[in-house]
Amino acid sequence: MDFFVGRKQEKLELDKLVKLNRPTFLAIYGRRRVGKTYFIKSYFQEKFDFYCTGLFNKSTKAQLSNFLGAIENYSNSNINTADINDWFGAFRVLQKLLESKGEKRKIIFLDELPWMDTSRSEFISALELFWNAWASTRNDIFLIVCGSAASWMLNKLIMGRGGLYNRVTHRMQLAPFTLRETEEFILKKGDGFTRYNIMQFYMVMGGIPFYLEDIDPKKSAAQNINDMAFGENGKLRTDFYGVYNSLFKNEAQHIAVVKALAKKSMGLTREELAQMTKLASGGSLTKILMELEQSNFIRKYNAFGKKKYGVLYQLVDFYSLFYLKFIEGTSVDDANNWINGIDDPSYRAWSGYAFELIGLTHVTDIKRALRIDMIQTNTSCWLGSDGERKAQIDLVIDRRDQIINLFEFKFSMNFISVNKEMADNLRNKIGVFASSTKTRKGIFMIMITPYGVKENNHFHSVIHSQLTMDIFFD
Repeated sequence: MDFFVGRKQEKLELDKLVKLNRPTFLAIYGRRRVGKTYFIKSYFQEKFDFYCTGLFNKSTKAQLSNFLGAIENYSNSNINTADINDWFGAFRVLQKLLESKGEKRKIIFLDELPWMDTSRSEFISALELFWNAWASTRNDIFLIVCGSAASWMLNKLIMGRGGLYNRVTHRMQLAPFTLRETEEFILKKGDGFTRYNIMQFYMVMGGIPFYLEDIDPKKSAAQNINDMAFGENGKLRTDFYGVYNSLFKNEAQHIAVVKALAKKSMGLTREELAQMTKLASGGSLTKILMELEQSNFIRKYNAFGKKKYGVLYQLVDFYSLFYLKFIEGTSVDDANNWINGIDDPSYRAWSGYAFELIGLTHVTDIKRALRIDMIQTNTSCWLGSDGERKAQIDLVIDRRDQIINLFEFKFSMNFISVNKEMADNLRNKIGVFASSTKTRKGIFMIMITPYGVKENNHFHSVIHSQLTMDIFFD
């Protein structure tokens, strides 16, 4: 089955579930635009026994009409839907439809499930009754539900405390493509792009198939980014607010948090976020942070040596970071905004951080390249002082074998040569870290660059080893 790229583990999981001889209830969730619907439709080649998708921001009446219309489309007999006016009746009709399909395993796909759950519609109660009283008693039912609103999928469905508690038999979070999967996806279009180009695309839009599919292999990477981000109808220009609006209620608060995090690469504490956004540091902020984290926009992690009080929240959505840095507030009249600013200091600052973010989101690849993937580790960042000097390290891997790896990311389209100033700066970081943390472990400084570092005397005086961008692809 090779009709689309990536998702190898997810495809293997579906292979197993399809063959089960018991009732199966699979919930799939993940960030909007990540390709959940495409993945399921492609895997099953759209051969469902019933498929329906929720309607964004529509009434209960519209949702029911859409659902019942789908039942009529899949029905080979005259199933009467004329007198159905609630979800309980709609699911009873769905039951009749599925019973008419014989004894074969039946695949039911309900897409954008959160949108069906309109206010006071009793949708969840009707779904509970459908599953608990009928579907869960049959070995021929495979129910797949999907939704971009990860918080709804988790809180109301997967971990909900109602009648569906512990009823979802399997769950699958679809994450953005890795760089390896992104390369496979882009090279299906043509083989003219280098890994450096592919990394540029990733730094702008992340591994989001919805954006990646617009890449034109006849144009350069810079031309593609320029058209998609600064063209009047470019997806990257027009999609930002729509993405958040379709996922969250009161999305302005979520956007406020994201905008605050975009200003601090290492991340912010809860208290700092509350101060910057003017949001009360209570339950509402907790809910916003949880929803953003569950939807893969931000991550929560601990600063090195601060397991209890060093919790930081960091923006890890490449597209949001790029939009807020370069697109927001620009005019469509400047059609060549990106190409003309390619050597601007703001571009260099952003590209350096975006390259670091690639490392932070591909730590598994880094550990594998260093051959420490079988060693127990803790991953964090560090910001500190020895009383006189300050230093910041964006990635720290604390190893069980009494070694701490500190990482320095340098983004360049050329080989990097370590001079005395750079060596002194890295030596300062190591010294401040060792003095401030009082660690007794060995400290190895690792440099990660796109193409590599020339190994001169300055390099050997401070850097233990180096890695290139190839580790994220191989």
